[in-house]
Amino acid sequence: MRIQLSDHFTYKKLFMFVLPSIVMMVFTSVYSVVDGLFVANFAGEKAVSAINLIFPLIMVLGSIGFMLGAGGSALVSKTLGEGDSEKANKYFSMLVYVTFGIGVVIAVAGQFAVPAVARLLIRGNSDETVYGYCVIYGRVLLAGQPFFILQNIFQSFFVTAEKPRLGLIVTASAGGLNMILDAVLVVGFKLGLTGAAVATLASQVFGGIFPVIYFAMKNSSLLRLTKTKFYPQAFFKSCTNGSSEFFSNVSSAIVMMLYNFQIQKILGEEMGTSGVAAYGSIMYVAMIFFSMFMGFSVGSAPLMGYNFGAQNKEEMRNLFKKSLIIMGLGGLLMFGLSEALAWPFIKMFGYEQAVFDMALRGFRIYACVFLASGISIYASSLFTSLNNGLISAMISFLRSVVFQITAVMVLPIFWGLDGVWSAACFAEIFSIIISVVCIICFRKKYGYA
Repeated sequence: MRIQLSDHFTYKKLFMFVLPSIVMMVFTSVYSVVDGLFVANFAGEKAVSAINLIFPLIMVLGSIGFMLGAGGSALVSKTLGEGDSEKANKYFSMLVYVTFGIGVVIAVAGQFAVPAVARLLIRGNSDETVYGYCVIYGRVLLAGQPFFILQNIFQSFFVTAEKPRLGLIVTASAGGLNMILDAVLVVGFKLGLTGAAVATLASQVFGGIFPVIYFAMKNSSLLRLTKTKFYPQAFFKSCTNGSSEFFSNVSSAIVMMLYNFQIQKILGEEMGTSGVAAYGSIMYVAMIFFSMFMGFSVGSAPLMGYNFGAQNKEEMRNLFKKSLIIMGLGGLLMFGLSEALAWPFIKMFGYEQAVFDMALRGFRIYACVFLASGISIYASSLFTSLNNGLISAMISFLRSVVFQITAVMVLPIFWGLDGVWSAACFAEIFSIIISVVCIICFRKKYGYA
């Protein structure tokens, strides 16, 4: 059964529509975790530390795809709701072409910047092995930035095109390729971290090229790549619409760097590498839980955007109410699962006892973040879908930057390493307050409540 953006959504239909996006985001996180498991078990603790140190840089650059995907899909779905499919396809095509061009520039410039950035990131750690790993991993993944950014932008556009299941298949195939190559290159050929980087690069190339081929051909979706031109207003509107996703990913990367600095400062050079590795495993596992919230937001945003364009306020209210209930109950479920599965998840990384104990305690404290994060993530996504990038960006900026940085700088003064693990929890308490205030203030203007 094909579900259309114009349908009325019951809980069952809403769940069926967003499920491919949720599974897609979860699968993306799972194969990232598998990547980390191969490195941890076959390349060692220093390799994991190197990935955790350099990965934020990759995410900062790749977030351009998330920004244009989220913001662009909001604009395109609104244009579809207004009944102008020709203009929607021109906007879509323009965004894809520009995104790829930006990726090429980043890939070239990044090769020269990686050594200096890696040296900055391992400040306070004189281990040249970790530095070398950072440079290798960074350069390989930066070479694939054009495809990584395309993969990110298409995650949103597959939903807007009413093809979320195809998006899931592409993501699952890319992830499967990554895991197979991990086994072959890391375990079989014993290439260690380099093998893991090449495996990730290959999966990104596939994940970026396949959607281009699909949308360039005649297809049954709402979207198709076509001749277009540069629309400055549409491009900048997409950037502002998706600025919250950009800020969220960039700030998360910056916060990860700050967490690493704080951990190394608290534990010192001798144990700093172990602490960074423990934090890396926590974030690998946390990504799986966060991805469920992100998947729902990505999957439901085009529905709200379409109905906003069509001025169907009754359906907007229906989607809003059901989404809040789902995200609230989902937070309780994610917290329960994270506490129940903490031990087996952390154990998979094969750390020695001291690092395992550190990571397990850290994750049990960090897991409280899932109770509130779903509502904040949805609130930011809601305003993106309503083409209000300013409010969306404000929620994201306060949540991911101001509150997190303040917490991770202040709490360790009183609680040491536990202050680092609990910083995100305190940040979410304040962010959900801001989210609720914004939702209440704008409910009459947009008519979603």
